[in-house]
Amino acid sequence: MPRINASTLAEHHAQQRRALLDAARALLAETPEKPSMGAVGRRAGLARTSVYQYFASVDELLATLVGELFPDWAEQVVAHVEAAATPGERVWAYVGANLDLFASSERAVARALRGVVEPDVLRGPMEAFHRRLQGPLRQALTDFGEPEPEAMAQHIDALILQASGDADPAAARARLRRLLGAYLRLVS
Repeated sequence: MPRINASTLAEHHAQQRRALLDAARALLAETPEKPSMGAVGRRAGLARTSVYQYFASVDELLATLVGELFPDWAEQVVAHVEAAATPGERVWAYVGANLDLFASSERAVARALRGVVEPDVLRGPMEAFHRRLQGPLRQALTDFGEPEPEAMAQHIDALILQASGDADPAAARARLRRLLGAYLRLVS
């Protein structure tokens, strides 16, 4: 019988599920291929057969991961935006947090998921992710006094997307700062 390292069976179950989801996430960051249940189990320290006690299939595991990742990513960006003091700084925080997300291993995870998960599984969480991000950006632009917050938000997102493909993330960030800094009235 496996050793239980939690105060309750429910807590142990939650820890094992978390370990499996984290293992799948790590494997996707390393390779754009659908991980096997055996590989996920090995990474989490569980036998392949034990993985099936938590997820019926790799597709179910990945769908659960998708359901967690997009809200988590959105909350990371929104937290940065909300922590900024002025509307201009909130817009810049949105830019910076998105660039950080694109520069992290999470980008590899997102790319891998697009290749290994059915589009229907991704569609809803991706749409909710974008909706969640647009509210704080548009509000910051409105508070800033931007007369066309919707259009400006689209332009800012296009700039972020373009910059995220740059081989030198620091240089791309610096260029965006030069481009947007004066508009946003950012200090230095």
